[in-house]
Amino acid sequence: MNKASNIAKGGLFTALTIIFLYISSIGPTSRLTFMALAASMIPISIITTNMRNSFVVYAAASLLSLLLSLRGTAFLYIVFFGLYGFVKYYIERLRKVALEIVLKLLFFNSSLYLIYLIYLVFTFDIPKLNIPLYYIIAGLQVVFIIYDYAMTIIISYTNNRLKGSGIRK
Repeated sequence: MNKASNIAKGGLFTALTIIFLYISSIGPTSRLTFMALAASMIPISIITTNMRNSFVVYAAASLLSLLLSLRGTAFLYIVFFGLYGFVKYYIERLRKVALEIVLKLLFFNSSLYLIYLIYLVFTFDIPKLNIPLYYIIAGLQVVFIIYDYAMTIIISYTNNRLKGSGIRK
């Protein structure tokens, strides 16, 4: 694989990530959809370039999102959405489904708690809901499992489309 090719692809993935994060921060709806699209750039980068280049994409997108003052969106990306592609990659190499699910849920819940603390420290508005906290947490676990499955489909689709195309590393 050519270094120049990796740099170019990294720039493209970073730009797409920032575009998705920006749309997520200004759009009235579909915020999580655009966050998930931004997050999908990391696994696609891992597939088409390499791990080191993908980490540079994550770092550049994280820094740019902070510099562009995307506020809460940047923190969500840095703590969970951006990192999840790497976490998923390493956890799924274990090839033990039960352990994978437990580790992914552990990462998700840790990220969720850290995001909550960041929002409290930076005094972002946290919506008040009239639903018991344990219902919210249980619902978020289900949403996360669906998100993980969707990310698996995106990765699978990317792998299948790139087979034999010469784009893959």
